[in-house]
Amino acid sequence: MSTAPHVPNTMTAMVLTGHGDIDKLQYRQDITTPHPTPGQVLVQVTATAKNNTDRKAREGLYPTKGKEEVTSFAMGGSPTLTFPRIQGADIAGRVVAVGNGVDASRIGERGLLDFNIYADERRDINLTPDYYGHGADGGYAEYVAVPADQFHHVPNPELQDAELAAMGMCSYQTAYHMMTSANVSAGERVLVTGASGGVGTALIQLCRILGAIPYAVSQLDKADALLALGAEAVIDRGDLATFVERVLAETSGKPIDAVMDLVGGQMTDLFIDTMIVDMQQRRSYPRLSIAGASGGNISEVMWTRIYLYQVQIFGVSHGTREEAEQLIEWIRSGALKPVLHAAFKLSDLHNAERYFVNRNSNYLGKIVIVPDAQWEAHGAPFALTTS
Repeated sequence: MSTAPHVPNTMTAMVLTGHGDIDKLQYRQDITTPHPTPGQVLVQVTATAKNNTDRKAREGLYPTKGKEEVTSFAMGGSPTLTFPRIQGADIAGRVVAVGNGVDASRIGERGLLDFNIYADERRDINLTPDYYGHGADGGYAEYVAVPADQFHHVPNPELQDAELAAMGMCSYQTAYHMMTSANVSAGERVLVTGASGGVGTALIQLCRILGAIPYAVSQLDKADALLALGAEAVIDRGDLATFVERVLAETSGKPIDAVMDLVGGQMTDLFIDTMIVDMQQRRSYPRLSIAGASGGNISEVMWTRIYLYQVQIFGVSHGTREEAEQLIEWIRSGALKPVLHAAFKLSDLHNAERYFVNRNSNYLGKIVIVPDAQWEAHGAPFALTTS
């Protein structure tokens, strides 16, 4: 192993000790610093974006059999979330040591992690998704060891580390995989639900990169920011009785081609309605791509509406190596822009969790968590303001 001389034997980390509330997150300063194994790099973490999956995994909100089940991802058969665990998937930082087989010239590189724990080397499919911060320790710590080929060098001086973390793969790769799964193409009208969050803001940008036309569903007080980001129009998510009518008013009566859904619940039927209102105007099958259920994990849908209107449904979790590498290219080229809401100190993660759950109408984009030792350099410029 090649290493920089300043790596300590122990580090500070926020440790998840079990399923439950935020009291299960314990701030500790005596955690053994990991060592990179062959093919890995050791990264000094400067910023890690917070994702809703952190909360859902902590609370055990990933049932796949019974709706009362308290569990997390187990797509590969056996659970990989074991305790204690350090969460945090979207990691930015600098390489400070390399394992055997990794060129020592990588020490000093600033980069961003492809957060996936891939089951194999396939580049175009990912059937048993898992990720750093869940199946292995993540970025709510001062150091993390990750695969060298998944820590991508992003030197762009115009991007601060906190901004780079805000473009992490958990949101952007999920968004991109929602679109590739549904085969979204240029010129298509795409309804983006939950548009003000990390995946939603990524979807708006990715639609414009691919030439699709994004219609954002959000609170209207976020309209100016979402329009500036690239939304064609912003539809208020309230007043469900008139929702479909208001969407069609923005599209001049033309049906939505594909829905990128992060909400679910009682709105699922309404999202379908925006696509099947006039099948004679369509040029492709209606497509519903689902990667979240912030509005409820149970939706009541008539199956006759699905098969008679030939609605194609895609469940999306994470993405592929190919998609991650394409996103990194777009980040390096400046095609993708960060949407960073605020930074919190790692020691203040409990308050960050409360703020995330109870976020107000001013919230847009991502929260990042910065180790206390890195705060002045990488967190303070983006500290939360109340004005």
